[in-house]
Amino acid sequence: MSSRPEDDLSCSICQDIFKDPVVLTCSHSFCRACLQTWWRGKITQECPYCKRKSSRSDPPRNLSLRNLCEAFMAATAASAHLCTLHSEKLKIFCLDHQEPVCVICRDSRIHSGHRFRPVDEAAQEHREELQKILKPLQDKLAALQDARAEGDQTLKFIRLQSQQTEKQIREQFQKLHQFLQQEERAKVTALQEEEARKSGVMKEKVAALSREIAALSATITAAQAELKAADVSFLKNYQETVRRVLQRPLQDDPQPVPGALIDVVQHLGNLAFNIWNSMKRVVFYNPVVLDPNTADPELVLSSDLSSVRSGERKQLPRNPERTRFSCSVLGSRGLASGTHGWSVDVGGNRDWELGVLGDAVQPGGAPAAQLWRISFCHGKLTAFSGSEPETELPLKAPVRNIGVHLDVDRGRLSFCDRSTNTNIHTFTHSFSATLFPYIYTEDPVPVRTHFNR
Repeated sequence: MSSRPEDDLSCSICQDIFKDPVVLTCSHSFCRACLQTWWRGKITQECPYCKRKSSRSDPPRNLSLRNLCEAFMAATAASAHLCTLHSEKLKIFCLDHQEPVCVICRDSRIHSGHRFRPVDEAAQEHREELQKILKPLQDKLAALQDARAEGDQTLKFIRLQSQQTEKQIREQFQKLHQFLQQEERAKVTALQEEEARKSGVMKEKVAALSREIAALSATITAAQAELKAADVSFLKNYQETVRRVLQRPLQDDPQPVPGALIDVVQHLGNLAFNIWNSMKRVVFYNPVVLDPNTADPELVLSSDLSSVRSGERKQLPRNPERTRFSCSVLGSRGLASGTHGWSVDVGGNRDWELGVLGDAVQPGGAPAAQLWRISFCHGKLTAFSGSEPETELPLKAPVRNIGVHLDVDRGRLSFCDRSTNTNIHTFTHSFSATLFPYIYTEDPVPVRTHFNR
């Protein structure tokens, strides 16, 4: 044995204490895993130390060496719990030096007047202290892991949003392409019909002129032939020739046909504007575009972002824009000044709320949502705001089309029944926050926004 026992108990490949040692026929020992790694890819299996060829690919365990290694590791672990000065067990902990010591060290001059605790008590106290120190780090780690998971979910949802939005863009442009193709065909057809009509008129006129030219040419040719005849013959036929010439009436000179040419202005004049004007029959402006990033996971928005209904709950990433009110969605554009109006078709929906939502700042600096809305639920129509108690409104007949009028500067928010043109309710408030159109529903019947017409 050498002066350092661990040198004799170390594998010459990994230079560490043997783990599951095996012995070769040449009597050299190695860790089983180290030997298999050494032999991997080699043609011959030889001893890494003496290069002697091994007769076995699966050498036997060296049990004696394994026992020696285990005993050495146990002795090493035990010696770590002994005082290096007195070889006594470390049973107490010096609070002043913050180190474990033996009972002899406690009575030594270096620890005179120090405070001590049993090792197990000191270890428990320090474990608790370390746990307290670790708690903020563990909480931070958990928060970071949650944020990373949310980030991964958000990345997947961004990709899904992009794919769905691209599909809807292509569908909308396909509709516009179809409309433009129909307009193109109609314009070209109108041009071809005018060409056919005016070409027919001109062909008839040309044919009539051709017939008249042929008749006059025949008369002139016959008269010119008589002019070349002998005198006696000419004189005998003179009267008949004159009669035939005079029988051919001379009509007025032909005049150009008015409007014979293609009316190019009709087909090309303000062509793009006229098509755009026609497009307004199928394309409408909506002053309230619903923002899907603010919608509750239980809501389903239409592809044109103009209607919303209740549906199956979806798994959505957390984002700060999403409204804190359940089953609700906001308009995409904030209203901070001026007058604004829009209409909402609730149809047969039996559970809805309409209004505006704004974020105000409390005196302490914390944000507070402010909501002004009318609500229909269980057959009752009510009005509510943060500054007014909930009030039941008279309801003579079901309301299906509601007009919303907001005057931010004058502080007025009005709702009216558009079918009867009667006022439902008016809120008055000095609005200080930017307001967003607000819709709530827990009914599968869509609620649709559109422009006041």
